[in-house]
Amino acid sequence: MAKFFMLSGLLNAILAVVLGAFGAHALKASPTDRMLDIYNTASEYHFYHALGLIIIGLLMSHVVASPWLKYSGILMLIGIVLFSGSLYLLAVSRISWLGTITPLGGLAFILSWLSAFIAILKHNI
Repeated sequence: MAKFFMLSGLLNAILAVVLGAFGAHALKASPTDRMLDIYNTASEYHFYHALGLIIIGLLMSHVVASPWLKYSGILMLIGIVLFSGSLYLLAVSRISWLGTITPLGGLAFILSWLSAFIAILKHNI
C-alpha cells in the first residue's frame, strides 16, 4: 500500500500541475473570475493532497505500518476526486449542483488528516 500511495501522490501531482496549467491558459478567456477562482481552488487542494499521499506512503514504508494510514490514504484519494474533481467540473461546465458534492470531498480530506494524526499518535516514535 505504501508504494500505491506514493505513486498515486506522484500521479496526482502531475495531474494537478497539468490541470492547473490548463486552467491558467485555456480557461483564462472563457469563464468568469469566480469560475477561475473555483478552478484554482481545485488545483491548489489537488496538489496539497497529492503531496499528502506521498507523505502517507513514506510514513507507511519508513515509520509505521498502521491501518489508520491506509484509511488516511484512501480518504485522501476520495477527497481529491470529490473535492477537486467536483470543483474542476463546476468551473468548466458551470453545472451548479456539482458544488453540493464538494463538501463531501472536504470531509474526506478532514477525516484523512485525522486518520494520519491517529496513526502517529498511536505509534511511539
